[in-house]
Amino acid sequence: MRRLALLIVALLIAVPGAASRADDNPLNAVVEIQSAVPADARTANSLGTVRTGGGIVIDSSGLVLTIGYLVMESVELWVVDGEANRIAAEMVAYDHETGFGLVRALGTLAASPAVLGTADTLSQGDTLVAAGPGFARATVLVDVRPFAGGWEYLLEDALYTSPPIPNFGGAALFSEDGRLVGVGSLILGDVGGGMPGNLYVPVDLLPPILGDLLAFGRSTEPARPWIGLYPNEVDGALVVGRVAKDGPAQTAGIGPGDVILGIGEEPVNEMEQLWRKVRALGDAGVDVPLKVLSGSGVRNVILTSRDRRSWLKLERSY
Repeated sequence: MRRLALLIVALLIAVPGAASRADDNPLNAVVEIQSAVPADARTANSLGTVRTGGGIVIDSSGLVLTIGYLVMESVELWVVDGEANRIAAEMVAYDHETGFGLVRALGTLAASPAVLGTADTLSQGDTLVAAGPGFARATVLVDVRPFAGGWEYLLEDALYTSPPIPNFGGAALFSEDGRLVGVGSLILGDVGGGMPGNLYVPVDLLPPILGDLLAFGRSTEPARPWIGLYPNEVDGALVVGRVAKDGPAQTAGIGPGDVILGIGEEPVNEMEQLWRKVRALGDAGVDVPLKVLSGSGVRNVILTSRDRRSWLKLERSY
C-alpha cells in the first residue's frame, strides 16, 4: 500500500506545467486528445463535432492509445502534452470490437511511454489510479464482467471502478505498480451494489490486434454482423430508441418504439443476449431474422447485416 500511496501522490502533483517530471512517473504518458469531426459524419449528432478527452502515449514514436469514439470519423486531430504543447496528429486505427483508437503525434511530445500491464492480475477491491490530462484519482476495482452497449458493443471482461471520475473518456487506469491496465470508456450510475462508477476497456485486448491496427488501420479478423439499431432495456423488453440512418434496420422498416422480441423463434429481452445471438449467426453479411412488435402487430423481418465500418465515414480519417 505504501507504493500505491506514493504513486498517487506523484500522479496528483504531476500536472501540466510542473517543473519536474521524472520519467518513471506514469502520468508522463497521459495526454489530451482533441478532434474535429465534420457535421455530416455518421456520429456527429450523437457524439458531437468537437471531442476532447484523454490518451496514453505507448511508444517513443508518439503513438497514442485512446478510446475510439473520441477520434473516429475525425478530419483533424491534435495531441496536447503535459507541457501544453499542442501537436498535430494523424489517425492510425479504429477498432469497434475493443473500442480502442490509435493516433500518432506528428511532432515531439514532452511525454514518456506508459508500460503496458495486464488486467488479469487484478482482483476485486484493488485500489487503482485513474488519470487524465492534469488529474489523477484513486479508484477501486468493483468488478470484472461483460458489458453490452446499445451501439452493438459487447465487451467480455470490462473493468468496473468506483468512485467515478467525470473526465473518463480515454482516461488511463494504472495498477499499483504504475502499469497501464485499462482505458476509460463510460460513466455509469451503478457498477455494482448501487455505486456509481466508470467502465474501462482492459488493455489486454490491444496486443493481439496491435500489428493489424498499425499495418491496416483495423483488425483483419472477420467483421461482426452490424444491424444498425440502438435498443434500450425497458421493463424487461428491448425497445428501439433509434436506428442508424441508411442502416440495415431502417432499410427493413424498423423504427423507434418498435420492440425486438426475438432472433427468429428465440426470445430476447436483454442487450447482451441480443448481441450474442446476432453474432452467433456468422460474420457481417449474414441474414438476421428478427421478430418485431410494432404498431401494426408482430412481424418477422430479415435484415442483411453489414460491416459497421462500411457505414461510418472513416476514409477521411486515414
